[in-house]
This record gives sequence, C-alpha cells and structure tokens, in this order.
Amino acid sequence: MTFSIAGRCAKTGAFGVAITTSSIAVGARCPHARAGVGAVATQNVTDPDLGPMLLDQMEYGLSARDAIKAVVKDRPFIDYRQLTAVDAEGRAASWSGKHILGTHGVSEQRDCVAAGNLLKHSTLPHVMTIAFAATAGQHLAERLLHALEAGLLSGGEEGPVHSAALIVHHEQAFPLVSLRVDWDDENPVMALRRLWDAYKPQMGAYLQRALDPTAAPSYGVPGDP
Repeated sequence: MTFSIAGRCAKTGAFGVAITTSSIAVGARCPHARAGVGAVATQNVTDPDLGPMLLDQMEYGLSARDAIKAVVKDRPFIDYRQLTAVDAEGRAASWSGKHILGTHGVSEQRDCVAAGNLLKHSTLPHVMTIAFAATAGQHLAERLLHALEAGLLSGGEEGPVHSAALIVHHEQAFPLVSLRVDWDDENPVMALRRLWDAYKPQMGAYLQRALDPTAAPSYGVPGDP
C-alpha cells in the first residue's frame, strides 16, 4: 500500500521524506521532518500522531532507534504500524508490526531508511537505499525523489499508486520543500517529478522572500514591476 524513504544530507544537515501509496493524499498523513532533528515516515495503517511523537523524542536527545522503542512501548494498535526514522547523526531505525499488510520490507542504511508494504517484492526498499546512496552530492530532494522513482521502476506496489509527496526541512521551522500529488490516476510519482523540476529553480527565491523580502527577486507575476 505504501513505500517511502526518509533521509539526511550529511553535508547540509537537511532532512526529508519521499513517499507514495495507493491511497489518497499520502502527504497529509505520513511524511514528517524537523530541522536539526530528523525525518520520519508513518505508514501501513497510519497513525499520524506517531510522526511528531518520534521527532519530539529525537529532539529530546534519543537516537532514532531509542525514539522508536519509546514510542511503540504500550502504544495501542502498534502492530498495525510501520515506522521509519533518521536522526541528527544519520542513524536509521524502523518498526514493522505483526499486522503489516502483504509483502513488506525495510532497508536501514547510513543517512537513510526505506520501507514498504503490499510490495511486489521485499527487496524493493534495498533498491531505494542503493539509489539514494548513488546520488550523493545532489540536493536531498533530488536524492529522495530519485530513490522513490527507483522503487517504482523495480516493481512498486501490488497495485497502482495514486498519491505521492516530497518534503525537505533544513534550517527553518517551515519546510524548504513541501510538494504533494494528492491524487493521480496515471502516475503520481511522475507528477511529483514535474512539480520538483518546476519548483527547484524557484526554491531559493521563495526562501529569500521569507527571510528578507527586500533582498528577494521579483515575484514574476502579472503586475509585478
């Protein structure tokens, strides 16, 4: 039903998640990140509360693995959840409960973790982390999206995916990148790629407008001098 990758850029310290699923609006529920803290994906039968809870635990100083241990302990219905996390040191961890749907798998690597359920094959997450590692030096959003595309090309889910999302948090409390395809009958990952390709050259301008509008470029809209 879902596959995702959470990652950290070791050079810049940015965190992010790329994710796709057969359900609607995956970006509203599943990807979470926080500047200086980490990145988290909550999936399978999703409990969105677990994302902020995991980030809070890592902000308190716990590693990704210890944060997951703390959150899953005595949590109702935790066996229906699949969780991944990357912390500020690039350590990855995951949780897959007893009731994860269909063929599922996880790949924990340095600076990234991929996971999925209802997959065509259990090695798909490993394909994604290999793709992430192969793009070292590129922008984190590009690396995450490239890994998601690799997962789709290697088989993806048992059925078609319909929504996708890409987030990156860097130095501010607000996201540097937050792109969503809430529903697409054809290929939401391809639609997400088009969004990223359009947003990438404007990303710096939008950030500058938030930090100092007087130093930002023109808005490029009708009526803007």
